[in-house]
Amino acid sequence: MNKYLGVITRGSLSSGLEMRLDSATSVEDLRVGRFVVIEGRTCRFFSMLTDVELASSNSRMLNFPPANDPFLLEVLSGATMFGSVKVQPMLMLDKQSKMKELSPVKTIPAHFSAVYEATENDFALVFGREREDDPKDPFFNVGQPLNMDIPVCVDLSRFIERSNGIFGKSGTGKSFLTRIFLCGIMKKNLASMLVFDMHNEYGWQAMSENKSQPRVKGLKQLFGSDVIVFSLDAESSRDRGIPDARELYIGYDQIEIEDLELLKSELALSEATLENAYIVKEKFGSTWIADLLAMSSEEIEEFTEMYKGHPTAIKTLQRRLNTVVQKTAYLRPRTDSNYIDELLQFIQSGRHVVLEFGRQNNLLAYMLATNVITRRLHSNYVRLSEKYLADPERKAPPRKLMIVIEEAHKFLSPAVAKQTIFGIIAREMRKYFVTLLIVDQRPSGIDPEILSQLGTRVTALLNDDKDIEAVFTGVSGSQTLRTVLSQMDPKQQALVLGYAVPMPVVVRTRAFDASFYKALGAIDRDESPLMTRKRAERARTDLFGEESPS
Repeated sequence: MNKYLGVITRGSLSSGLEMRLDSATSVEDLRVGRFVVIEGRTCRFFSMLTDVELASSNSRMLNFPPANDPFLLEVLSGATMFGSVKVQPMLMLDKQSKMKELSPVKTIPAHFSAVYEATENDFALVFGREREDDPKDPFFNVGQPLNMDIPVCVDLSRFIERSNGIFGKSGTGKSFLTRIFLCGIMKKNLASMLVFDMHNEYGWQAMSENKSQPRVKGLKQLFGSDVIVFSLDAESSRDRGIPDARELYIGYDQIEIEDLELLKSELALSEATLENAYIVKEKFGSTWIADLLAMSSEEIEEFTEMYKGHPTAIKTLQRRLNTVVQKTAYLRPRTDSNYIDELLQFIQSGRHVVLEFGRQNNLLAYMLATNVITRRLHSNYVRLSEKYLADPERKAPPRKLMIVIEEAHKFLSPAVAKQTIFGIIAREMRKYFVTLLIVDQRPSGIDPEILSQLGTRVTALLNDDKDIEAVFTGVSGSQTLRTVLSQMDPKQQALVLGYAVPMPVVVRTRAFDASFYKALGAIDRDESPLMTRKRAERARTDLFGEESPS
């Protein structure tokens, strides 16, 4: 039986409703963000508590509070003095309809409609229910509602359709939130993941603030050979005990001027310097970086006399490129292997890739590698998608890919979002089977146009007003949700809203511990070497035809 909370006394569709709290319910038991149900005459309204206040029908009592008279307090409580709660309807269900489909709120309940605490069946009706026995079930339990021990699910099939964001200030557990969603997608086998792991938190294991469990399992431990770890610092990966981590290097010839434009602020590059980079590249072609680094000052002077360009700008470019080489140990004048094609093979065979940076986790090294690799993957996915669209009846679509990036505001700021590959993916790449999962503590630094394209936002606590405003870019009725977000606990709570959930909901996120590992059914899972070779061979054939790449 639903717990009775009170009745609706006033309100409007635009500003929300007011509920007079029943005398049997203490105002201290209610939490902002709680999910409730309003029973109207013809409709049920699924709603969220957005504010709580104390009210009185007799203002004189407030001037002479009976603080030391328990009997009088009990007499007045619920009658003269009572709690008033703001309620925001989010969805409605027509009781008379045979379809029993939820729809956006287009009206409000009548005066004195009863308000009840939502039950497990209400949550299942709105958010779905995970069915462990159905491998195609897209629903995944991400946590519990406030003050209740029942699951709240997200439709991961909708989650992967669009780019998404996970936000929260430092220390709120963004990486743990990200792991929960990644584990759900991997368990359901809905898409492949490419995680650019700046702080080495996703591959093998990560540190936890829980003293009783200082380390938590990474994706490789949980999903075995389904996860391939590439490392830009193989020595660091070996020191941390990661088995079979694969080395990855980037050649000078794989760096484009567009990659340097992304690093303009980190390298203090002027527009004139970048313009001269095009002159150098036009002369030397794909080896332009190696050739420029090898040039002496006199040779640069001679070059500018013959091919135009400004000697000071080119010397500045040479110094900046030397800085890049010194700070990014994974760069090589040339590479013997085509690591990007290898990485793509794993993705197309249904595997997941974590790229660790080891000790190369400075922002310059992270931004350069992430941009170079994603740009080349983008090019490959466009090619694969065009082949599929040309003959969809005979060709299989490319494997869906979700790319996870941290420090996303560096890639998607208003100044660079239109030029970077990540801005292109966030705006357009859904049609090419690629989406982003951006993880950031400063959403205000991300281009508003990109934020408005995000399908689902999972937000832990934020304190900065600009960041809070940015999270709700393009969200209707965001004023009430701002209050909800500002009142959340700093740990293990998140507001989930957008395309993958029918209505916003605050959840206590699942603990990333042994019980979670067991629920995944992924502990110590591995695959035989024979199956690994077969899957890799199938992917190679799909990508390159019968002939394997040399």
